[in-house]
Amino acid sequence: MIQAANITLRLGKKALFEDVNIKFTEGNCYGIIGANGAGKSTFLKILSGKLEPSKGEVIITPGQRLSFLEQDHFKYDTYSVLDTVIMGNKRLYEIREEKDSIYMKEDFSEEDGIRASELEAEFGELGGWEAESDAATLLNGLGIDTDLHYCMMSELNGSEKVKVLLAQALFGNPDILLLDEPTNHLDIDAIRWLEEFLINFDNTVIVVSHDRYFLNKVCTHIADIDYAKIQLYAGNYDFWYESSQLMVKQMKEANRKKEEKIKELQEFIQRFSANASKSKQATARKRALEKIELDDIRPSSRKYPYIDFRPNREIGNEVLTVEGLSKTIDGVKVLDNISFILGREDKVAFVGSNTLATTTLFKILAGEMEPDEGSYKFGVTTTQAYFPKDNTSLFKGDEQIVDFLMPFSTEKDVTYVRQFLGRMLFKGEDGVKPVNVLSGGERVRVMLSKMMLLGANILILDEPTNHLDMESITALNNGMIKFSGVALFTSQDHQFVQTIANRIMEITPDGRLIDKITTYDEYLDNDELARKRQKVVEVEAEDETGEDED
Repeated sequence: MIQAANITLRLGKKALFEDVNIKFTEGNCYGIIGANGAGKSTFLKILSGKLEPSKGEVIITPGQRLSFLEQDHFKYDTYSVLDTVIMGNKRLYEIREEKDSIYMKEDFSEEDGIRASELEAEFGELGGWEAESDAATLLNGLGIDTDLHYCMMSELNGSEKVKVLLAQALFGNPDILLLDEPTNHLDIDAIRWLEEFLINFDNTVIVVSHDRYFLNKVCTHIADIDYAKIQLYAGNYDFWYESSQLMVKQMKEANRKKEEKIKELQEFIQRFSANASKSKQATARKRALEKIELDDIRPSSRKYPYIDFRPNREIGNEVLTVEGLSKTIDGVKVLDNISFILGREDKVAFVGSNTLATTTLFKILAGEMEPDEGSYKFGVTTTQAYFPKDNTSLFKGDEQIVDFLMPFSTEKDVTYVRQFLGRMLFKGEDGVKPVNVLSGGERVRVMLSKMMLLGANILILDEPTNHLDMESITALNNGMIKFSGVALFTSQDHQFVQTIANRIMEITPDGRLIDKITTYDEYLDNDELARKRQKVVEVEAEDETGEDED
């Protein structure tokens, strides 16, 4: 059990948390949610002991071990992968290092023998003899191949380091597990493995994530940070959303009925207070009026942008034909004879690990890159809007947001564009910010504003959910569902893909295209089934080989 007791954290005059009291118990998984800047990651740091609150304390059941997902990807560069994972249990690693140093002594004394014996006993109690195999199991589950287990961390790429640090946090069955955005930079296989791990985990998990599908899958409770307080809800993310919306709706309805009653009483009092025969009734109604209190409905600090893609022109039957596209980058063929035809109702999600191939294809279709071979042709009724994965180069100037967007608006009116920006959460002075000072999330909202202003009937979006908070992802998700045109897109957000796409394409590592008319969940289920069948075939083949050798 871990408990926050009267936690207050002040940053200058602002209170990020005010007298927060919440208890996290064994066997449950808690999702921490809240608007950007609400303090989700900060709260995890307070729970972990990495940050001291201004007031209050964190109480942990004596003897329980807490594990925290490390965010510094370079911290362990001088250690091997396996050692980095085992460091997740600090005491176990310390024992192993101390007893190994004792055994390496040339003048091994009687005291050394006694100390080594004590260490060996504790080492065994902590599962030390199984440590390497347990660490290897975690690494393999997350997709780190066995041949990397003895490499130095400095030899791994960014996504591999993320997986190793996650394995470190999970190692040794911690009593309390704190995870800050654990699905960031994970591929779908690693995310699904992590989901199953947490579902079957018996201890306490507290997780911050923007992935709604992930929260729905693993969480038993949602802790909502709003206005410096934390409200706990039983159930997953969808249950929280429905419950919180229903609660506000019920409070508004109750206030409406109270207001009607107040009006009725006031009218009676005003009408009959001077009437002697009705004075007692008027007095009684005054007392009843004084007892009526309206519920204080404080609006959420969450802000949802208004995202609505409205094509200026209806799309025809001829949309896009791609024939034999091939492209080699740095000696690697990322696209190999890619061909497909899109229909007027297609919303295509590009999935899989070969993200370079998808980005390359999108750049070609957007006219930013030429193919080595092949061709593509858009229908005459189509117009396209492109959202690049990396938009850094577009925001290097010092022009204001409103000036940046003016060329893309059919209405050449500053007031119109400013009103448009207001709906995208750029209100007042925010609308005249220079574009080169915008955060990642702000740049995404500007790019989406540009696409809406263009009124295209084909949208090409490369990872548009990156850098967005949950509210903006939800708004974009709803906008894409309503969009009446054609979309080609990629995203790491499972729910985003599942609720929008009616067609799935995957470009394999060798550059070939797999094209399925299906939902994302059906695609994943069929893909997993195919891999299981392949595994059975490989095992059977190994058995047959073994029999032949005998």
